[in-house]
Amino acid sequence: MIEKSIYEDYQINFSDKITPTQNDYIFIFNNNRELFLDETKQLPKNINDFQVNFCLYIGKYNSKDCFVAHADFEKGFDLREVYEFDKDLYLMGGKAVLINDWYISHQFCGRCGTKTQIDEKDMMLKCPSCGQAHYPRIAPAIIVAIRKDEELLMAKHSYHDNIRYALIAGFVEPGECIEEAVHREVAEEVGINIKNLKYKRSQSWPFPNSLMLAFTAEYESGDIKVDGDEILKAKWFKKDEITRYESDISISDWLIQEFIDNI
Repeated sequence: MIEKSIYEDYQINFSDKITPTQNDYIFIFNNNRELFLDETKQLPKNINDFQVNFCLYIGKYNSKDCFVAHADFEKGFDLREVYEFDKDLYLMGGKAVLINDWYISHQFCGRCGTKTQIDEKDMMLKCPSCGQAHYPRIAPAIIVAIRKDEELLMAKHSYHDNIRYALIAGFVEPGECIEEAVHREVAEEVGINIKNLKYKRSQSWPFPNSLMLAFTAEYESGDIKVDGDEILKAKWFKKDEITRYESDISISDWLIQEFIDNI
């Protein structure tokens, strides 16, 4: 996963009153959340060749104005692909696509259906009728590496297309704190109890809109019991039995590497 902060190259701002000029940074996405890059895998120099549905100023990137736009084009790059050849572009693209999604989803008020307006100060869409505020949305989720002596617990999820085992993860439910979410997800998915829960770090995960919060924990009690629906299998792995991911893009891979390094 990327270790650097997005703010090393980026200064946050927001406006719908500024338009891009030649050589500004323009992140253009289509309906499939794919990023347009030219034949040299670079961002386009302008938006003149696109029928743009909207274009929003989102701050400064590498000291130049930066924009996110939405247009209809057939094929672009998935951000997972971008990560493999340009991690800085992926990092900024991850923010841009989240703003893209937010604006598309909240152009009309979800409470009363009125066309929303961009706030004068904040990155917020407001409803002129009922006053509802629509801020960008992220979904907090937990992921945990559970250790038992020199083994790591991993599970096979039904929604994975391959046979890869992965760490326990899940979304935070309304009304619970992050720590409660970890204990609940572990109990629901594999039926065991854990102890010594420790927060490690977080990662923005724009697939589609998560904030991943990573933990480690130790096995306390109970036998593995899966539901056979979301989780098909779960078992303990020694470090040399773990099949690594093809990419190091995710915080999951970072947690697995930390487990291996500390055995």
